[in-house]
Amino acid sequence: MTRLPSFPADLHAVIIGATGGIGAALADHLDSDARVGLVTRLSRHSGFDLTDPPSIAAAAASLVRPPDLVIVATGLLHDQAMAPERDLRALSASAFAHAFAVNATGPALVAQAFLPLLPKGRKTVFAALSARVGSTSDNRLGGWHAYRASKAALNALIRTLAIEQARKNPESIVLALHPGTVDTALSKPFQRNVRTLFTPDVAALHLLAVIDAATPARSGRLIDWQGAEIAP
Repeated sequence: MTRLPSFPADLHAVIIGATGGIGAALADHLDSDARVGLVTRLSRHSGFDLTDPPSIAAAAASLVRPPDLVIVATGLLHDQAMAPERDLRALSASAFAHAFAVNATGPALVAQAFLPLLPKGRKTVFAALSARVGSTSDNRLGGWHAYRASKAALNALIRTLAIEQARKNPESIVLALHPGTVDTALSKPFQRNVRTLFTPDVAALHLLAVIDAATPARSGRLIDWQGAEIAP
């Protein structure tokens, strides 16, 4: 069985953040896909660090063959050094720097290293997990400033990267993907009022279906788990 019939056979998929909930599920599904010849799993366990540019460049240089599919399955909403801001009084320069390093700058540097490796003349995809960012579309409460700002920056980067990639590799597709709310450590403290909560396994299947259906006409867009485009 294959989840990716629109790709050439024996494709090489690279999953960045492959030890996270969604990343691990994506890698596992791809490993069991008859059309996938190789899955490269990158994470801190393999020496890859989104905040360390040399490790990104080294990972790209170490690939045994060019990738057909690259998914940046990473993201930061909170950790020991950072929590979502409830209001302006909680803003800090360090939180903004931390959120942007993981949610925007890191994926941009991955694109810099990996987009030139995508083969020409056939479908290839570079995708990064992102999010809705407007308070009115999410919860009408505002707040979460560093997270929202960094994800908005990622969505803008995906759009500009897609424009440049279309000139260099017209059949290549660059996407931001919104998986919905997934039962992972990232969302765990904020699930109380969530109407629909997906397991990582189900979320991965949704995302692979969106990737398989994607065409160059949708490159640069933020697409949700149902395949619907989200307006910036």
